[in-house]
Amino acid sequence: MSALGLVFSNIHDGNIPELTMKRTVASIPFFGRYRLIDFALSNMVNSDIVKVGLITKSNYQSLMDHVGSGKDWDLARHYGGLFILPPFGATENNSLYTTRFEALKNVIGFLNKSNEEFVVLSDSDMVCNMDFRPVIKEHGESHADVTMIYVRKKKSEIDCGNNEIFLSVDDNGLVKDMAYDCDGDVVDLYTNVLVVSRTTLLNLITDGISHGRRHFVSEVLTPLVKTGKVRAYKHEGYYEEMTSLQKYYDESMRLLKREYRDEVFRKANVYTKVKDSTPTRYGDNAIVKNSLIADGCDIEGEVYNSIIFRGVKIGRGTVVKNCILMQNTLTGENVSMNCIIADKNVVIKDKRVLSGSENHPFFISKGTVI
Repeated sequence: MSALGLVFSNIHDGNIPELTMKRTVASIPFFGRYRLIDFALSNMVNSDIVKVGLITKSNYQSLMDHVGSGKDWDLARHYGGLFILPPFGATENNSLYTTRFEALKNVIGFLNKSNEEFVVLSDSDMVCNMDFRPVIKEHGESHADVTMIYVRKKKSEIDCGNNEIFLSVDDNGLVKDMAYDCDGDVVDLYTNVLVVSRTTLLNLITDGISHGRRHFVSEVLTPLVKTGKVRAYKHEGYYEEMTSLQKYYDESMRLLKREYRDEVFRKANVYTKVKDSTPTRYGDNAIVKNSLIADGCDIEGEVYNSIIFRGVKIGRGTVVKNCILMQNTLTGENVSMNCIIADKNVVIKDKRVLSGSENHPFFISKGTVI
């Protein structure tokens, strides 16, 4: 059963405005060497999907720089491969799309020119390891119109207020209802990943255009649920959405624990852009405990329970605790930092004291000098 992938790169930019001011949510740096798009692309490739369309909107220069031709995901191919789909096309006045349905209208041409039987739609703000092969197989055998992938979670673990969609699933695996809120301590959360046949998706889009629809979930999926032709597939394993800066910080810190890290990175490969950096250099007085240190760094101070990206330099006498320091951050000497998220190319001068809290990390925007 052949399938192609469609990945939305900008849909959730507004959830983390601090990190998406100059980039898409898909290109947010994550866990020392990755970008969030790496998880969606790796899920596709690991599921034998070799044709992927990346739907863009704005601020996608860093995304294009990261994915390039797709060779790091084995998507630089003569047949199939990675396609960057521009944001203009089928919207009125050739303007930028504002909804998921409008984004799909823009890629009708791409879908029409494709020959794959099924389409996997995925967002790019999630950290998970999903194998789509059993989902596609089950979807094909069930003759359903759509199969929606969900996870079962405690409601207290979900960052509510970001238009999360909850499913009501019966014993036969059919979706009976969809809602933006639900009762109960344990809920079935829609992952914004679904499988649909290519012809069915084209029919849903063209029908939606003819009826003036703008929203995919409320105006396309919800009426389809009432026909009894929408199935649900439960994903087992680690799954988290980066729905806020706090969520980004919490999940980054959680992955410092081996049991969670293994769930994401041991089950299948997570591919990313390869960079030939020098090994990290540790000074004679450097101390590093329970931290992830990428290559190309220069560590002279102390680092505890932190994530340090490529090219970061930590000066002598500096103490870094519970921090996320992105690429090429430079700290001077005798700096004290606790619960800080520093975007790329931040410079922190000597003897500065910066502190946030675990429940409210202090954010430093890209290129800032303090």
